[in-house]
Amino acid sequence: MTASEPTYGWRPDMGMSLLDKLKADLKTSLLQKNETLKNAVRQIMAEFPKLTVPLTLESGKKSFRLKTAEEITDEDILDIIRGLVKSEKTVLSLKPDQSPEYLYILESYLPKTASEEEIRCWIEENVDFSKFKSPMQAMGTVMKHFGKLADGNLVKRILGEKAG
Repeated sequence: MTASEPTYGWRPDMGMSLLDKLKADLKTSLLQKNETLKNAVRQIMAEFPKLTVPLTLESGKKSFRLKTAEEITDEDILDIIRGLVKSEKTVLSLKPDQSPEYLYILESYLPKTASEEEIRCWIEENVDFSKFKSPMQAMGTVMKHFGKLADGNLVKRILGEKAG
């Protein structure tokens, strides 16, 4: 790792859970007095009370309880971060003079998304368009393969080009 490379962020192959990495990065941000990193990590953690487990009370009434730290999965946290990234992009589109540093920090915790080239290659190798009335009907197949690692709008555009 070079001196200019950030020490925060997460990848699934790091050998530690995303929650553990967030806690470690929060500690680092406090020691380094990195306010932006500290605030970003705290914002992610502030969303944890939204993570709940449904349960049915003895009376039959539906309720929920907060997830414990052991129950919080990497996918739960990634969903929180995706939501924060989406809202931050909206804020930046309305206030372009604002620094995107907070957005960069949030995105450093997300797995790398599939590139346009990767999506195009996979479609060429795996999608038989003769099975569909229109190329757009292959959207479900492509999104099922890539899941949250592909931008739906990008996939839609690529399939739209195939239709036209």
